[in-house]
Amino acid sequence: MEFAFGELLADVREVPGPGSNIRILEYLATTNTPALGGDSTSWCSAYTNFCLRMARIVGTNSAAARSWLKWGVPCEPRVGAIGVLWRESQSSWKGHVGFVVGANAGAIHLLGGNQGDRVSIASFPITMLLGCRMIHM
Repeated sequence: MEFAFGELLADVREVPGPGSNIRILEYLATTNTPALGGDSTSWCSAYTNFCLRMARIVGTNSAAARSWLKWGVPCEPRVGAIGVLWRESQSSWKGHVGFVVGANAGAIHLLGGNQGDRVSIASFPITMLLGCRMIHM
C-alpha cells in the first residue's frame, strides 16, 4: 500500500488531449497489453501491477481487471486487499480493480488507478464487488 499511496500523493492523472502521462505509460508497461491508446488505455490493473512490482510482489501482469480474481487467495473486504468490481454487468468481461482502503454495508472504498482519469480514492456500491484477494503467504 505504501507505493499505492505514493502514487496518490504524486497526483498521477491522464494528460488531456493527444499527450500521455509518462507515469501511466510505466504502469501499462507492467502488463501484457500494449498501450496503443496511450494514457487513455484502461489502466486500473496496470496501476495495481505497478504498485505490487514496486513492492517486489508478482501481480497478474495482465491489463484485465478481472484477472485479479485468480491472483492470491480470497478474503473478506479489508484494508490492503485487492478489490475487484464488475463494470457494465456482472457477466461482462469488463471490471475495475484497486486496493481496499475501507468498506461498510453499502460501499467499498478503493485506492486505484483510472478512477476519474487519475489515481484516487473512490467509493463504489458494495453490490459491484466480485471479490477481494490477498497475497498468498
